[in-house]
Amino acid sequence: MTVIAERLTQYAHGGGCACKIPPGELEDVVAGLTAAPRDPNGELLVGLDTGDDAAVVRMPGSPDAVVATADFFTPVVDDPYDWGRIAAANALSDVYAVGGRPLVAVNLLAWPRDVLPFDLAREVLRGGLDVAALAGCHVGGGHSVDDPEPKYGMAVTGVADPDRLLRNDTGAPGLPLTLTKPLGVGVLNNRHKATGEVFPQAVAAMTALNRDASAAALGAGARCATDVTGFGLLGHLYKLARASGVTAVVDATAVPYLDGARAAVRDGFVSGGTRRNLDWVAVHTDFGAADEETRLLLADAQTSGGLLVAGEVPGHPVIGELVPRAEHALLVR
Repeated sequence: MTVIAERLTQYAHGGGCACKIPPGELEDVVAGLTAAPRDPNGELLVGLDTGDDAAVVRMPGSPDAVVATADFFTPVVDDPYDWGRIAAANALSDVYAVGGRPLVAVNLLAWPRDVLPFDLAREVLRGGLDVAALAGCHVGGGHSVDDPEPKYGMAVTGVADPDRLLRNDTGAPGLPLTLTKPLGVGVLNNRHKATGEVFPQAVAAMTALNRDASAAALGAGARCATDVTGFGLLGHLYKLARASGVTAVVDATAVPYLDGARAAVRDGFVSGGTRRNLDWVAVHTDFGAADEETRLLLADAQTSGGLLVAGEVPGHPVIGELVPRAEHALLVR
């Protein structure tokens, strides 16, 4: 018998990018799996080495490089159309985060076919299709499996100028840090899952493409960036600082947050993924006088978050700077 589910998030053990494997555990899994020994011609420009957002491969005889990525996750909101839009924007973000332009995507769908009606799956796919169309990205089919837990996302292929990439290992002392979306979707999504309360400001942030921010960063001459997703601002910033051999200083008072985010933390709507993020970066961070609420928000597991750029991006706040490497990779002030 088919059960009509009113709340998709109740079928997920964790919502959105908060369902990722914890960063420390993931790094243990992929340790030593770099592709350099199998790339004698140096065609792989961005690979596994520094944990960048997408793979980038130089095409012999072409001025372009190919960008490839995949991203999918469990329901982050109950509305299936919005979930599809969010998941697509999140997958496309990996291409924008390396300075690329998405060309074509294929759907990745896992669906409990005996539990959830396919009308809901159709709405998820429609949401993904609409956001891809907004990005000017073709969608050419995809792959589906019968799964006890619903999951959706996309594998995306794009192109980029190999001489104008955004990487996480090209930061340098003296560069400002710019964040292009406010934090807080993780705790708001967790509150939504627990209570059913809807937060339009979180949905708007998650469905917004990082296309314009990426173009603005490249136009301003930036060469170092990452996007902020499941590992939180501090987790992704730590990876950038480590890869670039610098220390990142965060001005906690300059970081923007969504309305309701601090209240959600105070009321206890903090995901396990966010707490694992904080545990992972704590040993590498001097938190100064930052309180627990601020620490949790800085580690909040984002879904389809903004770009974190080493450089100024017009229209977006500067939240810190890169300095020469000190005792800690991260300093919160």
